[in-house]
Amino acid sequence: MLLLLLAERDVMNVAALSLYVGGLVVVFGLRSWVHARRTGDSGFRGISGAPGSLQWWAGVLFVVALILGPMAPTLAVMDLSRTPDGPLADALGVTGLVIALIGFAGVLAAQSGMGESWRIGVDETELTGLVTDGAFAVVRNPVFTAMLAAQTGVTLMVPTPVSIAALLCLLAAVELQVRLIEEPHLAHAHGADYHRYAARVGRFLPGIGRRPLVHQSTGAKP
Repeated sequence: MLLLLLAERDVMNVAALSLYVGGLVVVFGLRSWVHARRTGDSGFRGISGAPGSLQWWAGVLFVVALILGPMAPTLAVMDLSRTPDGPLADALGVTGLVIALIGFAGVLAAQSGMGESWRIGVDETELTGLVTDGAFAVVRNPVFTAMLAAQTGVTLMVPTPVSIAALLCLLAAVELQVRLIEEPHLAHAHGADYHRYAARVGRFLPGIGRRPLVHQSTGAKP
C-alpha cells in the first residue's frame, strides 16, 4: 500500500522535492554547523581556479547542479513540467526513491568518516589528513559517488529535462573537481602515501579508476 501511494505522480514529485531539500540542509548546512562546532571551522573553501579555467568551471557546474536539482521537482509540483505516467514510470520512481535515500545517507556517512579533514572545496595551502579507512577504503571519493547516486535517484523520481541536466552538470563537476583539483592536491600534499592509496582503491567505484603506482624520484613504474 505504501509503495502504491508513493508511486502516485503528485506524491512522488513532493517526495522528491522534500528529499532533495532535506538532503541539502543535512549534508551541507547541518554538516557545516556540526563541523564548525567541533573544529571552529565550517570547512567551506569555495570555488578553486581563475575565472574561466576548468577548475573554476568545476565549481560553477557544481553550483548549477545544486540549483537545478530542487528546481526539477519544484516545477513538477507546480505542474509547470510534465513527468511520465504509467506502471514503468511508477516503478522507476519508487526505485529512484530508494536510490536517493541510500545516496543521501551515503553522503552523510562518508562526510562523517572524514572527521576533521572534511572540506567543501580545496585550499592548496592547507594540509589535511589523508583518510583511507571506512568508505574511503572502498572508493577514493565516496562523498561524490553517493551524491551522484542521490541525484540519479531524484532524476528517476522526477524524470524531466531539468533533472537530467542537473545530473549531467553534477557528473561533469565531479569529474573536473576530482581529476583537476583534488587528486593533484592530495598527490602533492601526501606524496607516496597518496600514490599507494590511489593505486589500490578505485576512484568512484571499487577497483575502477585506480592510478598506476609510480616512483616519485624517477617517474618509472615499479
